Parts: sequence; structure tokens; C-alpha cells
Amino acid sequence: MVYEKLLNTIVVKGAAYLILLDPDKLPDEKLFPFIIHCEKSGVDGFLVGGSLIIDGDIKVFIEKIKRTTSLPVIIFPGEVNQVCNQADAILFLSVISGRNPEHLIGKHVLAAPLIKKSRIEPISTGYIIVESGSMTTAEYISGSLPVPRNKPEIAAATALAAQYLGMKLIYLEAGSGASQPVPNEMVKAVSEYCNIPVIVGGGIKSPHIAKEKVDSGAKIIVTGNFFENEDNWGLIGSFAEAIHYKLTVTV
Repeated sequence: MVYEKLLNTIVVKGAAYLILLDPDKLPDEKLFPFIIHCEKSGVDGFLVGGSLIIDGDIKVFIEKIKRTTSLPVIIFPGEVNQVCNQADAILFLSVISGRNPEHLIGKHVLAAPLIKKSRIEPISTGYIIVESGSMTTAEYISGSLPVPRNKPEIAAATALAAQYLGMKLIYLEAGSGASQPVPNEMVKAVSEYCNIPVIVGGGIKSPHIAKEKVDSGAKIIVTGNFFENEDNWGLIGSFAEAIHYKLTVTV
């Protein structure tokens, strides 16, 4: 079970590190070397998908990843048509920061039979979009207002409601290419208020920022389009080291 593997990684390493891959953004000639480099650098798994996929074929894309690595591949769905049996699991996302019923439960009714048929593992996840300084694709597509950056108590109460509804993860999302990451104060408030693992993604552009989120209580860190620039690939190992704080040897 992918969820159990994530929990075990958190116990052993302190936090888990996932990289989000967009089928539109990573061409074949870069995909294989990037996946191999990620695995060698200590990445714990991959998210695949996004709010809007125009040209990429997510099924073929995941098949190529699975031929290259044994690390978990988890669908990060933006639409029902991104459900496919090539993956190991899917984040069953509910946009709990918004009040759009389609993204709270509507799309899920359509997706559930497809997930059951595909036999991939659903991981129920409360998705909280956080104000990041500019409108993100996730915010626009979902038609949801983000939680204000200076209101950690709103995020904490929302996350606790998700926990009480039985969700397994909380995802604090600043958005792809966000100019500002989720505030540390918000990560801390949500992590202290809830007993389920907190994922933080969006705008994390350095190992130092990743470490700040982990120090604030995040249990899973996600980076994405920062590594679409090949010049940044050399930092992946530093990100993994910063996130896997239990593996750091102190002399």
C-alpha cells in the first residue's frame, strides 16, 4: 500500500519527498535521465498530473516512468480523465478550502467507479489552496477562493474538519510556480491541530525553504516546476537531505 509506505518513510526519514511531474512539461529526452537522477538523489516517489493537461498523455507518461523506476507513482488529478490504472495510487482530492460542490464531491462521484475498476489505491486528501500572491491554475480551474495567507486558524479548522471526515492527508497548496510558498505559521498551525500528515507544495525553490516547512511540521514536501529547468537538477539531493532530517548524521 502506497499510503503505508509514505507513513513508514515519514517514521524512518522524518518526512517524505515527492516530485510532481507534468506530462506537458517534461519531454521524453529528459524524462528518463530525470527519473533516474531523482531516484539516485533520494526522492521517495512521484506525483503525476495537474490542474490542466493539454498535450501530454498521462497514461503513456506514467507507463514510461514505471519502466524506469520502482518508486511509487501517484496521480495528482486535475480532472476525472486523469484516472488510469498505470499508476500505483491516486490522491482522492477534495478542495476543502473552497465551496464549489463539484470539487468537494461532484467529480468524485464520477471518478470513484473508474478508480475501483482501475484497482489503484485511493488516498483521501483534503486539498487547501493558500493565497500565494497571484491566481494559480488550481484556484482558477476549481473556482475556489484560497485561504488568506494571514489566516492560519482558517486553514487549521478546515484541516481538522477534513480529519474528522476521515481524510488521510492534508495538502497545503500555494500553487504551481507560486511567488510565495505556504507560510510557516500556517504549516505549524495545521500540523499542531491535526493528527494526519500534512503535505506542503508550491513555491518551494530551495532546500532551506523545504527544511523550514519540515521544521514547521510538514511530513511530505512536494516540488514541481522548479526542476523543469535542467540547471536546477543538481539541487535535488540537497532537497532530499534537508527533508530527510532523521537521516542527517550529527557529529
